[in-house]
Amino acid sequence: MEELFDPLSLARWQFGLTTLYHFLFVPLTIGMALMAAIMQTAWHRTDDVKYLKLTKLFGKIFLINFAMGVVTGIVQEFQFGMNWSEYSRFVGDVFGAPLAIEGLAAFFFEATFIGLWIFGWGRIPRLAHLACIWTVFIASTLSAYFILAANAFMQNPVGYTFNMERGRAELTSLWEVLSNPVVLAAFPHTIFAAIMFAATVMIAVAAWHLRRGQHTETMRPALKTGLWANVLAFLGVGVSGDQLSLAMVDAQPMKMAAAEGLYETTNAASFSIFTLGTPDGASELFSIRIPYLLSLLSTHTLDGEVEGINDLQAQYVAQFGPGDYTPLIWVTYWAFRWMIGLGAVSALISLVGLWLTRKNARQLPARQEQLMWRIFIWAAPLPLLASLVGWIFTEMGRQPWIVFGLMKTEAAVSPNVSGLDVAISLAAFTLIYGILAVVEFKLILKAAQEGPPELDDDVDADSDDLAVVY
Repeated sequence: MEELFDPLSLARWQFGLTTLYHFLFVPLTIGMALMAAIMQTAWHRTDDVKYLKLTKLFGKIFLINFAMGVVTGIVQEFQFGMNWSEYSRFVGDVFGAPLAIEGLAAFFFEATFIGLWIFGWGRIPRLAHLACIWTVFIASTLSAYFILAANAFMQNPVGYTFNMERGRAELTSLWEVLSNPVVLAAFPHTIFAAIMFAATVMIAVAAWHLRRGQHTETMRPALKTGLWANVLAFLGVGVSGDQLSLAMVDAQPMKMAAAEGLYETTNAASFSIFTLGTPDGASELFSIRIPYLLSLLSTHTLDGEVEGINDLQAQYVAQFGPGDYTPLIWVTYWAFRWMIGLGAVSALISLVGLWLTRKNARQLPARQEQLMWRIFIWAAPLPLLASLVGWIFTEMGRQPWIVFGLMKTEAAVSPNVSGLDVAISLAAFTLIYGILAVVEFKLILKAAQEGPPELDDDVDADSDDLAVVY
């Protein structure tokens, strides 16, 4: 019973639940803001009403998602004070600056221009209105940057000094925190992944209507835009992911070793696509491997040395004292592969889609065409799932540290919060978030199935028809 109501375990479960749930909305907010901006730009340049319809449609999906993201994001702030007060005290002086900038500058900047964009249709100059949605996208990406900068401090602490008297980290250089090598790589990786998810949602919406022969002239450009955006964003994810792996090896070599389940330091290390091992994970029974790939990812050389778990464990014991410094190997190993695999499958589907829907392509038989539309629809969550398991890898691979090399997770939990307190709040959050998830999904599904609004082909840019509150 004590293990069941262990405050540390329950607090970790609660933070994992609320964080991953909040992240359900983050990538779609960022990516869909871009998609709406692209469609409105196309309308501004061509005066083609189908792009205005698409702006309205995907703008509505963006706004529904943004509202839910704000609600769930507020809970994150309370988490630190409720269950992680020791952690808040330890990093508060460092985290205060980037999170304050995010909240007081980037978020309010974003919220202000969302308001202008919603209520400015037909009321402010057309170019100024277009600038509003682009400003929303820029502000949302800046917001992500400051949050990622705070997270990067947990992965690779920089720009601080340790105050022995107060027992906490204190900020010495905001610039070092904001230019942390980890955030410089993680930021584009996160943004490109967000674009992938928004692109697959756009593809799914277009496929749903095209499968039924609805709004074909409007939905075909949306389909093409989504397919191209997903493929190009995947390339960006790959390039930025390569840089992130280098930063990870430099800051947390144990995480890369755990991602491969590599126990012994190896030169010219291979990368396993699939492995079967002993129950303890220490010995390999069968694997499918790509030669040299792990060394290439870790060092950009084919014969580079990759440190193993056993050597790193010994180093950390000598540096930090007795303890187990190995994360859960099976979690990091499979999360890393699911992250790559889900993203790659999504991009492959879009690449095939571009070929099948290319200009002058042979018309597919009806059954095959219906199958293609179904695949496009059901593949929509793949980039989101890849992002979620990617974050699981990022955070679980850092364990047992909450701030690498400075503070262990077990030392960060609130000392005066009982397991029962956390269990009650965990149950409440799970129930409320489950209800909100159903509401969010139904609202977005309804908006997607309703399709683009009915607008005259010759609608005037200053018409009252545009001044519609979503």
